[in-house]
Formats: sequence, structure tokens, C-alpha cells
Amino acid sequence: MQLTLLHRIGARDRALFNLLLLPPDVRALWRRLAIALTHLGGARATIVMSIWPLLLGGRWFALGRHALATLVVSHLLVQLSKRTVERPRPSFSGECACHVAIPDRFSLPSGHAAAAVSVALAYASQWPSASVPLLALAMIAGGSRVVLGVHYPGDVAAGQAIALVTHLLLQRAAV
Repeated sequence: MQLTLLHRIGARDRALFNLLLLPPDVRALWRRLAIALTHLGGARATIVMSIWPLLLGGRWFALGRHALATLVVSHLLVQLSKRTVERPRPSFSGECACHVAIPDRFSLPSGHAAAAVSVALAYASQWPSASVPLLALAMIAGGSRVVLGVHYPGDVAAGQAIALVTHLLLQRAAV
């Protein structure tokens, strides 16, 4: 019963992946846009967005501390999960060719999705009026991992969930 449920969930995840994946002959403009969006969840962008408030100091310091802590803790949880679950990436199972370089062989959860949401939540907690566009951009960055063929949708959702739980726990600990 439980195995059957996991197989059905996996099959639906793969079906949604195939629906969202950019086709090999997609126009270069769409591919470049998806690649630019995926970099919003990459190490360079998320680390810079977490550290620059620390460098500014003053009222910015708390934002930077929370962003960096959420980013680091969620990243550790993502890496622990990847090495525990060991779900292969879509390209490793022969389902597609990726449109970008693959950082490692494990798919679940998405580190880019977790990183983008981690930083977006830290900024959104500082500026609630900007939370909708910040979180929308983070969700789009996660979705770009699917359309580029790097992750299944469930991987992205798991990464985003890890970031949310990490943010909430660190926020509660700070109170």
C-alpha cells in the first residue's frame, strides 16, 4: 500500500516534470531567461544577498544575520537530505537533457529552491509589504530548475519547504 502510494506520487511528479520541461528546440531567449532566473537561487546570488546587510551594519545587521543563518542551516539540511534519499536527477535517469550544468547527481531536495526561499523569507520578514514579489521571484527561481531539466517539481517543493521550516524555527529561536 505505502509503496504503491510512493510510486503514484513519483509518477505524477515525473508527469508534471515532462509537462513543464523546456523542449530541446526552445527559443534561445526562453532558455536564457530560465537560466538567469535559476541563478537567483545559486550560491553567488544568495550569499551576496545574505552578506551585504552584514557589511552595512546598523539596522541592516539583523536582516543579514537571519538571511545567512537561514541560508546556511537550510543548505545543511538540503545536503543531508540529498545524501540520505539519493534520488537521481532527471537527466541521470535518461528522461531528458539538461539545459544547464548539473551541480551533483542528487535531485531531492532542490538546493537552489531552498536558497532562494531562505533569502526571500528573510527579506520579506524585514519588509512585509514586499513579501509577495520577493516570494514570487523565489518560487519562479525554483520553478526554473524544473523547466531547465535539473529537478522534478517535488524536489523544488521539498527544498522550499525546508527553507520555510528553517526560517520559522530560526525566527522563533530569536524571539
